[in-house]
Amino acid sequence: MALETRLEARLTQKLVLTPQLQLAIKLLQLPQLELTQAINQEMIENPFLEEQQEEVIQGEEQVVEPATTNDSVESEITTDTLTTFSVDDYFEERSSDGRDLGYFNSGMVEKPGFETFLTTTSDLTDHLKWQLRFCNASDDLRELAEMVIGNIDENGYLCATVKELVALLNVSAAKVQKAIALVQSFDPRGVGARDLQECLQIQLRFLGLEGTIAESMVCNNLGDLEKKKYHAIARQYMVGVEEVIAAVRVIEQLEPKPGRNYSNSQIAYVVPDVFIDKVGDSYRIILNDEHIPRIRISSMYRELLQNKKALDKEDRQFMLDKYKSALWLMKSLDERNKTIYRVTESVLKFQTDFFERGVQSLKPLNLKVIAEDISMHESNISRVTSNKYLSCGHGVFPFRYFFSSSLSSQDGDVSSTSVKELIKKIIAEEDRRNPLPDIKIVEMFKSQNIKIARRTLAKYREELRIPSHTKRKVMD
Repeated sequence: MALETRLEARLTQKLVLTPQLQLAIKLLQLPQLELTQAINQEMIENPFLEEQQEEVIQGEEQVVEPATTNDSVESEITTDTLTTFSVDDYFEERSSDGRDLGYFNSGMVEKPGFETFLTTTSDLTDHLKWQLRFCNASDDLRELAEMVIGNIDENGYLCATVKELVALLNVSAAKVQKAIALVQSFDPRGVGARDLQECLQIQLRFLGLEGTIAESMVCNNLGDLEKKKYHAIARQYMVGVEEVIAAVRVIEQLEPKPGRNYSNSQIAYVVPDVFIDKVGDSYRIILNDEHIPRIRISSMYRELLQNKKALDKEDRQFMLDKYKSALWLMKSLDERNKTIYRVTESVLKFQTDFFERGVQSLKPLNLKVIAEDISMHESNISRVTSNKYLSCGHGVFPFRYFFSSSLSSQDGDVSSTSVKELIKKIIAEEDRRNPLPDIKIVEMFKSQNIKIARRTLAKYREELRIPSHTKRKVMD
């Protein structure tokens, strides 16, 4: 087969994402915090972007000090006078009247920085090392114990095994075990344990409960305790159920995660992207742009770009690209706000009953319905509703909260979210000594004309992190 070169025309269809479209898609899916960071980064990289400062309130006038005779004197100071006047002469002149200006004082201590006055909470590692400095142990054992502390996680558990520590420290297993025992004697009780069983055993030992039924239950019956099989445990140890329940109450007072009280993790508060307020009989949608920088095109750089003689060809092309990028960013931000507003308006349209009466009136809804209502692609609706929150009179909710599947009932379809809320309410009001099994809850739903399978109810209960009825049972 001979090879030849030829030209041919071919008609194809393909989707090309322009830089403008990529920027619009990127900004659309960013939550408020990440959007603020992206805008600040763009202002650093693009000289045409600047933050719009708040305008001076009309009616406020700046107070101007009247000119004094010193102004005329200062205006007569020539450049020669400034160059001949030295810093040493200045301080000699000011110190002649006995005043100490505090400059260049050899005995002056440098003022501490602002960070010095900030309060910090010591974490678990600092707390353990503080106790290690005051314990009566040899230097070698202290060094090993410090390495053990370095392998303790935020919950207080030792992550490394004895074998791993032996290989890391190049010492015998006996010395490692001695260092672990030293750390386990520290506060909080139970720290340095390898698992939950050892953690509880350490705490029982410090309470003087070694050899009791409580320790035996921790060593052998954690699974039965989780399932509340108290009668089986009583038969195993040939004691009364009352004694088992008394031991259970002691175990319940123990701390399964001894290190969590020393956590330095910061609480992240949700910042709503949209507010919905009720004004009279109607609702008002407000986009939250409080922390988002308000940007504008810099007039100085725009004038510089218009001056053709001030820039050479390469610099002018660079400035022109940055100018177009700034315009694209501002246009994309405007389109983002319009899209979020339209999506919120559509959600308000379909979920009016929720905003009027609460979660029990939430209706089934999916992204396709919103996309068809505002004539937009479903993928854009997904981007708008991801990682964004809406605030209303009933609280702060993620946008995805308003989209849920449906369950059939005699009165029509019911939202799965409202069903979950009803499950939480039923379980919260049940008798703790005789909790309701899943089949009983299913029957209660049937009495309200809501059809739900038992396995579906069990799935919803697990999503709500509600244990089964056997684990919810409380003994007197």
